[in-house]
Amino acid sequence: MSTAVPVASGEIEIGHHETVDAFGLTFNADTIWTTLLAGAIVVGLGLVVRSRATSGVPGKLQLIWETLVDTVNRQVEQNLGRVHPFVVPLALGLFTFILVANWFELIPSGEDPHLLPAPTADVNLTYALALLVIVSMHVYSIRRRGVKKYVKSYFEPYAVLFPLKLIEEIVKPFTLALRLFGNIFAGGIMLSLIGLMPLYVLWGPNIVWKAFDLFIGLIQAFIFALLTILYFAEAGEVHDEEHDSEGGDAAHDDRPQPATATAH
Repeated sequence: MSTAVPVASGEIEIGHHETVDAFGLTFNADTIWTTLLAGAIVVGLGLVVRSRATSGVPGKLQLIWETLVDTVNRQVEQNLGRVHPFVVPLALGLFTFILVANWFELIPSGEDPHLLPAPTADVNLTYALALLVIVSMHVYSIRRRGVKKYVKSYFEPYAVLFPLKLIEEIVKPFTLALRLFGNIFAGGIMLSLIGLMPLYVLWGPNIVWKAFDLFIGLIQAFIFALLTILYFAEAGEVHDEEHDSEGGDAAHDDRPQPATATAH
């Protein structure tokens, strides 16, 4: 009986992390430092764009960023209506951070697989990102609607739907986190399996998969950012509708108005 499978499985350590114990807790050190590195790259890019920003003729980086923000804002307004000004920058910031973090696994790290892993392949980070979005979305919704209307929205249009709406809100952070984690984690497994191939055939599958993984990392960052915008747009939707129905209908009513007594 061949022993190739046990040997291969013993060499793959996907899901294993370099850990550090502190304050009675265990921390994934490789995830922490690559997360900090991804954050530093994003902040560094922002500082570079800011240092080169001008009110005159924009440079290439400024032009690219302004075009991206304007395009996203325009698409969001056309499809979802106007959202709060902080939503699109938040989504684009998350997109950039997640994209950088996803692409870490494409960088060769030598013999140490924990030198530069994709931190998004650790479910702890994806849960943190998902909770950041979902908690912020609920806080935003409460501030826009008020506590009473926020609670009331769970019972609309029918009170019997309350359990389903509650389950939907509870599930949101899990689906947001596990979608990102699952795809990046699977990419790491594939790269490890390809690494077990003989050197004379390794280059072919490696190039093909890394090109595909590049695309997957981009798509997952885009989906996370898109869902962030959708969740925030949904959180403010009821408030906007109520505001329009209370004050906007009369102002924008183009129907003929009945003549008043003074007209006679």
